[in-house]
Amino acid sequence: MKKLIFTFFAIALFASCKEEKKETKIVEDEPKTSVEIEPISDEILETAVIYEANIRQYSPEGTFDEFTKDIPTLKELGVKVIWLMPVFPISETKRKATGGENSKFASDFPEEEQAKYLGSYYAVTDFTKINPEFGTKEDFRELVNTAHENGIYVILDWVPNHTGWDHEWIKNHPDYYTQDESGEIVHPDGTDWTDVADLNYDNQDMRKEMIEDMLYWVKDEGVDGFRCDVAGSVPVDFWETAISKLRSEKDVFMLAEAWEPELLKGELFDMAYAWNGHHLMNDLAKGEKSPEDFYEYMTKVSTDYEADDILMNFVTNHDENSWSGTIKERMGDKKDIFTALEYMMPGMPLIYSGQEYDMEHRLKFFEKDSIPKTKGEYFDLLKTLGELKSTNVALNGGKDAASYKPMPYSDSILMFERSKGEETIIFVGNFTDSGNRVVIPKGKYKNYLTGEIETITPQAQPIEAWEYKILIKQ
Repeated sequence: MKKLIFTFFAIALFASCKEEKKETKIVEDEPKTSVEIEPISDEILETAVIYEANIRQYSPEGTFDEFTKDIPTLKELGVKVIWLMPVFPISETKRKATGGENSKFASDFPEEEQAKYLGSYYAVTDFTKINPEFGTKEDFRELVNTAHENGIYVILDWVPNHTGWDHEWIKNHPDYYTQDESGEIVHPDGTDWTDVADLNYDNQDMRKEMIEDMLYWVKDEGVDGFRCDVAGSVPVDFWETAISKLRSEKDVFMLAEAWEPELLKGELFDMAYAWNGHHLMNDLAKGEKSPEDFYEYMTKVSTDYEADDILMNFVTNHDENSWSGTIKERMGDKKDIFTALEYMMPGMPLIYSGQEYDMEHRLKFFEKDSIPKTKGEYFDLLKTLGELKSTNVALNGGKDAASYKPMPYSDSILMFERSKGEETIIFVGNFTDSGNRVVIPKGKYKNYLTGEIETITPQAQPIEAWEYKILIKQ
């Protein structure tokens, strides 16, 4: 993992500030027993699958306890990192009921209806407490311990760009926020995020408190890192300070909700979003892009990012599901080929809550909802792909990723090779509504999806519409 070495003076000074902070703010729970786990490492990241947990919607109860019960099931899918969507209390003031440009607050509705509007996870009231909707801090600790017992790391969704309107900083430190010409605190400029107040990163005291709150979860609660919301809207020099201080406590995994390559430089974030790759897959599904566009995308990735940068590949996440549509809405019945592509291309694949159960509805964002819980063929596919990701170095996707070699063939056929050490895997897919034929390099392969050994000759092989193959060289 990325580390920096700090001077003794800097550590001592920061520790003294943190201790004072704990005495005045973080006092709510009895001592806990933590399950130890080896620090997250570059080697672990090579084979990791990350899971985004939407606790509110994961079960009818919407609690930590119900999610914790299923952590062994996630292990079956090859999950090694759980990303918890924000677990903090949500502000009552300006609590949202609907989204979009014409969004409404809960208070805009009759009083008897207001209770059903639970608000956005990202309108945080206190960065050191737990949303009672999910349970207690002891329940949270049990979740972390259970994950660690199963060899899975836990990262928190952190919201550094803004807070909810009930955060104590609003009352006690209004200078921590961006203000207009009349001195009124404002929501983030250029957005419809009216349920949150924009933080002012010119204020150094606010920065220090933000870092102290992050350190609390790492040092006192045993979390293994953070997914940082709209990380590109926060100054890079803040991340330079914050991440280095976090890593002075332990090795942490840092995911930026951003695409900017500069956030992955040096000792900053480990992983960023493959937003362009995600949009490309949506366009491929609609027939608006071709395999040639995929090759061009991969060339741009190799140009824009450094060799040890990691991108998170995904066919869905909480934003895409709730606002842009389900996988079926965006990709029709082609989800299998794009899911396989997500695992085969360099990077780390994401599973979003409900995806493993082939969820076909948009989860509500501000109200209670629930995912299905019936395993089917798609669950088995994710399990199969997770096993390959975990066991074959040709799919390593971390800081020492397996090589990627494009094998351009036609306007409709996408083919590439991943290799590392003695292992080689070829992915070939037909990204068209018509059957086709493809020439695969001759050799002996294991067809991973069928388990059969195939000897391929230099003759054109038939491939059906939207069919794909994963071939392991023997």
